[in-house]
Amino acid sequence: MHTTVPHSARIYDYFLQGKDNFPADREAGEAALEVFPYVAEAARANRRFLHRVVQYLAEQAGVSQFLDVGTGIPTSPNLHEVAQGVRPEAGVVYVDNDPLVLAHARALLTSSPQGRTAYLDCDLLAPDRILSSPEVRDTLDLSRPVALTLIAVLHFVPDEADPLGVVRRLLEALPSGSYLALSQVTADFNAEAIGQLAETYRDRGIAAQPRSRAEVTRFVDGLELVEPGIVAAHRWRPDAAEDHGLVDEQVSVWSVLARKP
Repeated sequence: MHTTVPHSARIYDYFLQGKDNFPADREAGEAALEVFPYVAEAARANRRFLHRVVQYLAEQAGVSQFLDVGTGIPTSPNLHEVAQGVRPEAGVVYVDNDPLVLAHARALLTSSPQGRTAYLDCDLLAPDRILSSPEVRDTLDLSRPVALTLIAVLHFVPDEADPLGVVRRLLEALPSGSYLALSQVTADFNAEAIGQLAETYRDRGIAAQPRSRAEVTRFVDGLELVEPGIVAAHRWRPDAAEDHGLVDEQVSVWSVLARKP
């Protein structure tokens, strides 16, 4: 683990006021705050979107299986805690390729007695390996609906790595009635600041690619959007005072949930 080099997951942890970050991450985080002072609020709004969308999927959509790719450092409540709080029998597979996430994998495996959780050390860009892994095959039943969650990960995948193709390959393997939930940083609301934010990450060796609403729409092409559709993260079925106090320019993250017909 190269603690002298900033890492996107540890910078995110810093924004969430976590403890799993190092001086290089904090320096990068402070540099990000200089160009986009709301980045920590945006990170927390994104995290609340994850909680709400999982709650909706488990409670209203009846989903009991989750494939979370690009998990990041555990921050309670984790996805399985939210899902199993509604459906104790829920199965969750976490996927990430960060050694720091792997070091904390035990926190991601504290399943309810009725449910199951697994952790797979794998890159998002290896969808076939994800789908064929024992962790996925033994934990999830791919003949029944699965929620694929890609939260705050796609903006670290440049277009040349074909994120669209990767997402489509993952969705192809999931049956009708499955869902895709994603969030993605955008420059649509604050082009100058988000452009500088992305440059701050790239200067430190971290791929960063904001995407427009039109580009995000391509990820859900052919799927059925769940209301309210593609909106800023704090506007997706908000239920917290913190979200009602934000404006789009402060969050600058598109979010969406869509169902595979």
